[in-house]
Amino acid sequence: MKDFVKNPLPKSIPQSLIDKLEKVETATVGHFLHSVFVDRDITAIDSTKRVAGTAVTLRLAANDSTLLHDVISTLRPTDILLIDRSGDTKHACWGGVITNAAAICGFKAGIVDGPVTDVNEIRRNQFPMWSRGRSSVTTKLYAQSGAFNIPISIGGVTVKPGDAVLADESGVIILDPTEANTIADKALAMQKMELDLIARLEAGEPLGTITGASKMVEERLLE
Repeated sequence: MKDFVKNPLPKSIPQSLIDKLEKVETATVGHFLHSVFVDRDITAIDSTKRVAGTAVTLRLAANDSTLLHDVISTLRPTDILLIDRSGDTKHACWGGVITNAAAICGFKAGIVDGPVTDVNEIRRNQFPMWSRGRSSVTTKLYAQSGAFNIPISIGGVTVKPGDAVLADESGVIILDPTEANTIADKALAMQKMELDLIARLEAGEPLGTITGASKMVEERLLE
């Protein structure tokens, strides 16, 4: 088996779909889907960011980030780079230099299933980033192995190049691009219903009456 695999960039999902997904809250999707969510320990560096884009995938092993350096400046504005760290939780593959390269290149965001470092540099560049904690121990350029644009695992979810990705303060979800539009429409409809619910609360209606919970409790008490 080759130590390095470097495939072409996947087809980008349409900008219209990206724009729609960026109006969706991941927590809304959590009301009707479950398996699309990555591990909740992968969290946003800046919780004010919400991004959607095309999944570009990278697998790195342990302490070698050579392939990341090779591909970082080749990504497109609609791309989100997801990095499978092969279970390594000690080494930070992403730090200040990578952040600056990403910001200058101008792609959408980074998601690392492992720690990062130089968090202040990430924030200074306002680069949207999700990771599994922090580490001062960094990867090196050993040119041992790596795979670009293959199916990977991020937080327990399989990610294929070209998948649709949505990430915000509540988490990260991976969607089949052929299903993402329907999912976005359903979530946006639910978000509108939530605004209507809040308006009714402000008008004085009890939450239990609006949702039907109070009626359910009353029926159970009468059993």
